[in-house]
Amino acid sequence: MSTLLQDLRFGLRMLAKNPGFTAAAVLALALGIGPNTAIFSVVNAVLLQALPYPEAERLTVLREYQLGGSDMSVSWLNFQDWRRQTRAFEAMAALDQVQFALTGTGDPVLLA
Repeated sequence: MSTLLQDLRFGLRMLAKNPGFTAAAVLALALGIGPNTAIFSVVNAVLLQALPYPEAERLTVLREYQLGGSDMSVSWLNFQDWRRQTRAFEAMAALDQVQFALTGTGDPVLLA
């Protein structure tokens, strides 16, 4: 244990003697640890944690596709038909993602 303390004191003395190297080392550590922490936080929240719903593994998404392969919005009437005619799902809900542009005296602002 005493050699560990001596090594720590020696390391601190060397870092104090070379402030340029110390700043570069601290900056390199900060640039390595910071982004990794941020990326892991996002990955953990999005991919690793379960959704905040009971029985989240039972959730699914239904979409309509055109013959060309691109997906499109489901019309309200089609959704009503799906919900009325299906027996495969306990319940169904619809989501509409709409964006608006706020205009006025300044530059337009996109509202989500």
